[in-house]
Amino acid sequence: LASMIATALQESAFPASALTLEITESVVMRDVRRNVEHLHALREIGVNISIDDFGTGYSSLVYLKRLPVTTLKIDREFVDGLGQDPHDSAIVAAVIALARALELNVVAEGVETPRQLAELRRLGCGAAQGFLFSRPVPAEEAGRWVLAGRAPEPADEPTQTPTRGVRTDR
Repeated sequence: LASMIATALQESAFPASALTLEITESVVMRDVRRNVEHLHALREIGVNISIDDFGTGYSSLVYLKRLPVTTLKIDREFVDGLGQDPHDSAIVAAVIALARALELNVVAEGVETPRQLAELRRLGCGAAQGFLFSRPVPAEEAGRWVLAGRAPEPADEPTQTPTRGVRTDR
């Protein structure tokens, strides 16, 4: 996998440091030893690794310290109640603090309301993704946004699939 990705990065002249691969917590835990080897090989070529759905399945802090990840993604299940449920705010704050202590990036997924975004900013979350920023778009359209250097228009109606990440600290 790492070799294939390294070749694709070289052929496209895309910097490895600009690529983040997401792997769900449940997939990592299916075959921890083999997946850790693959993740280390990807990190060696400079690719960033994000754990998606962190805290919703097999979470173990022992595994978190072994995995060569660069980012934790806060599941939408916890983001949904931000600004309304103090327990959700406490869990999100704890994941943000954990990420900081481990020198990891953190991204909140499933952000659909300005209230959720405001609470994420208050808690110090550096990036977010969700329908507040954009609905899902085809790869060609996303590519045009990147090349044009502009962000998509906010979505009209929220649905269930998270989208691209947006920094919250700007």
